[in-house]
Amino acid sequence: MSRLTDDTLESNYQGSALLRLLSYMRPYLGWFFLCLALILALTGFDLYRPMLIGDAIDLFQAEGNYDVIIDTAVKYSIVLALGFVFNISQAWLLQKTGQRIIFSIRRELYTHIQSLSSRYFDLTPVGKLVTRVTNDVEALNEMYSGILVRLFRNIIKIIGLASIMLLLDWRLALISFALLPLVVALTVIFRKIARETYRLSRTRLTDLNTFLSENISGMRIIQIFGREERKFGEFDDKSTKLYQAYYREMMVFAIFRPLIYLLSVFSLMIVLGVGSREVLHSAISIGTLYIFAQYIQSFFDPIQELAEQFSTLQSSLASAEKIFTILDEEPGVKEAEEPVMLPAIQGRIEFSHVWFAYDGENYVLRDVSFVIEPGQKVAFVGATGAGKSSILNLIGRYYDIQKGNIYIDGTDIRLLSKKQLRNAIGQMQQDVFIFEGTVESNIRLYDQDLSFEEIKAAAEYVNASHFIEKLPHGYEEPVSERGSTFSAGERQLLSFARTLAHKPSILVMDEATANIDTETELLIQEALEKLMEGRTTIMVAHRLSTIQHADCIMVMHKGKIREQGTHQELLAQGGIYKKLYELQIHHEANT
Repeated sequence: MSRLTDDTLESNYQGSALLRLLSYMRPYLGWFFLCLALILALTGFDLYRPMLIGDAIDLFQAEGNYDVIIDTAVKYSIVLALGFVFNISQAWLLQKTGQRIIFSIRRELYTHIQSLSSRYFDLTPVGKLVTRVTNDVEALNEMYSGILVRLFRNIIKIIGLASIMLLLDWRLALISFALLPLVVALTVIFRKIARETYRLSRTRLTDLNTFLSENISGMRIIQIFGREERKFGEFDDKSTKLYQAYYREMMVFAIFRPLIYLLSVFSLMIVLGVGSREVLHSAISIGTLYIFAQYIQSFFDPIQELAEQFSTLQSSLASAEKIFTILDEEPGVKEAEEPVMLPAIQGRIEFSHVWFAYDGENYVLRDVSFVIEPGQKVAFVGATGAGKSSILNLIGRYYDIQKGNIYIDGTDIRLLSKKQLRNAIGQMQQDVFIFEGTVESNIRLYDQDLSFEEIKAAAEYVNASHFIEKLPHGYEEPVSERGSTFSAGERQLLSFARTLAHKPSILVMDEATANIDTETELLIQEALEKLMEGRTTIMVAHRLSTIQHADCIMVMHKGKIREQGTHQELLAQGGIYKKLYELQIHHEANT
């Protein structure tokens, strides 16, 4: 997967982002049409009120009857009351519909992120994904909750105002529209600048969130090495750039709106000047001039609002472009169209001439072949970078190979259901991830089919219950993010209990006991032996003493299997394994 910048990716979405956003409205078209009907009624009220007062002025001037004023006041009150009810109704409908759409987009985005392969997360910062799911999705809310419908309202209002003004007095109407070409030119310029400005602010916000996510997670390392001032300097630089982007965004808006307002004032001055002369010459009535004066102000108000709404729409489109770059990301590891579902996975694993590279070019495994029979205990040893952990990742199909085949129980791994495959594999790693919640929820891991008795039994089986039952709330003890309140050994014991509770057919242990002290390791050694009984077990360990009793030990070197056999057989060969063993014996003797 190549590293593409946001701007490169988003250029593909400039023409389609709005259409894709509109497609999410399909399930709610009925509600939107109802909102549009309410908007049409409200626009009609806005157009009717100045005409109502203008006609009243002319009638009162002609007849001098105060009943006209009372009648006009009653009609005006009714119009205001209806407008109030319609406004509340359409606002409620829009907010409810908008929130439902945002909810569905957020769910779709997170579901898609979960389907992406491990390689994508290797290359993509966590803060960037968090920004997409939170800030960028929320930026769409205003568009669905009001912008689209208000755009419709303002366009209809502008057309209605222009039509009525032309019908009342086409000459005065044309004079009123004299500055309209300048307004259109300013709007076109604003559109281009606003799009670039909002896209820049979104990119800067992503950079800042990515920086915060990474550095807050690694705060202990920053403090250990005393890099607080340096990191603050980087934060201040990114924060300043975000401030400048927002300031530019504000200035674009602050300049454009007063310009439109200034043009509306000039237009009103022209209409009042020309219209007053027409009134004096009895060419038009005072009521007509009043209507024109009100319409001129009303005519430029929706233009101002259009500009504001258009700026918000630009922000939404900028966020949408970033969201669609993720939604259009194809999973690197794809499910077969009709995946094979085995009755049960027994645990026979076969690698046949496997070649694998994380980037597709630099191979970390080269022509690797081996067979692990069900229930067999196999260990992989070798220097760092030899390809041991890569084999474990391929068994769970977190990456796909470039050449060769991997078989589970005689079936190509690419044809199997990923869910069934991964449910059958219990992974215990050196770096244990503990979720925020409780001790029980971390062992259960959202599997509601597990009973509390099964969870407790698993914890007792691996001796994790020794420390769990000493906690103030036992299995309901709150767990902080990453389990920072537990020791490394306690976190490992929790991971063992989690693995056992889900009853896997295949056990994968990647330096699983590296963070456990000798005393704790002795406590779980018997439990691990019971756990491995009857299960295919694959171990990776640097401490050779932990894998001496494996049925087969495979020695990796530069992506290939150089030696394999039992502990005694490999020592007798006098090859790489014997050198590794002697180095460890010598090291332990000196320490």
